[in-house]
Amino acid sequence: MAYVLAVVTQMNQGAKEVVVKARGKAISRAVDVAEIVRHKFITEAEIAEIKTSTEEVTAEDGKPLKVSAIEIKLVKK
Repeated sequence: MAYVLAVVTQMNQGAKEVVVKARGKAISRAVDVAEIVRHKFITEAEIAEIKTSTEEVTAEDGKPLKVSAIEIKLVKK
């Protein structure tokens, strides 16, 4: 709920767009945040763009790992 509050606060302070980003297991949380904002708090917001990618990070043991990432751009109409 903290992420939802952060997005709502940004938009209520005049931001025309907010980008929600997440990697790995947090992707579902980012999608939930975008949907909750759109359907419950700022109904005039819409999803303008969704980008998916794969990022390479280094694990604790030094091996490279590939992690999925998402960016969801919310725009206030």
